[in-house]
Amino acid sequence: MQEILTSLSTYGYIILFLYTLGGGMVAIIAAGVLSYAGKMDLGVSIAVAAISNALGDTLLFYLSRYNKNMFMPYLKGHKRKLAYAHLLMKRHGDKVVFIQKFIYGLKTLIPIAIGLTKYPFYKFSVLNVISSILWAISLGVLSYLAGNFFMQISDYLSDHGYIMPSIMLCLLVVIYCFLQKITKKR
Repeated sequence: MQEILTSLSTYGYIILFLYTLGGGMVAIIAAGVLSYAGKMDLGVSIAVAAISNALGDTLLFYLSRYNKNMFMPYLKGHKRKLAYAHLLMKRHGDKVVFIQKFIYGLKTLIPIAIGLTKYPFYKFSVLNVISSILWAISLGVLSYLAGNFFMQISDYLSDHGYIMPSIMLCLLVVIYCFLQKITKKR
């Protein structure tokens, strides 16, 4: 476990930057917990996550605005989510740029959907930077404050090595039973 923490503290900011380009909610939470453990700096983690997330969403907006043909094959499987994103834009307008940071599953589709509309690039960029900063600060600070809880769970699971394999086995059985039930012919 110590080797993993050491390598994460060495390459953590690079991993955080790359992972938060496309969303990265788990990465900023992990960075907050590692900051609590003293392996990363919370301020730097928040700054890296905010910059990366703002760049990623701006890039998605820009690419969908000026390279629509490139995106169309990938969007065919997400027509319902894309329609939902357009509906959210019509109902809530600018608030969607803020809210989308916290909606898992729509997080990457919202900038694409906004880019396909006539929404102004400058306005999106300003709102996106502000919302990325708020997203990184809120998740980073909350995960830092919950760091003690996560560290206690990690210590408990490392002391009781049989618990995690048991949980994984139960999870696999539940997934198997669920898949059997939904794929059973009627």
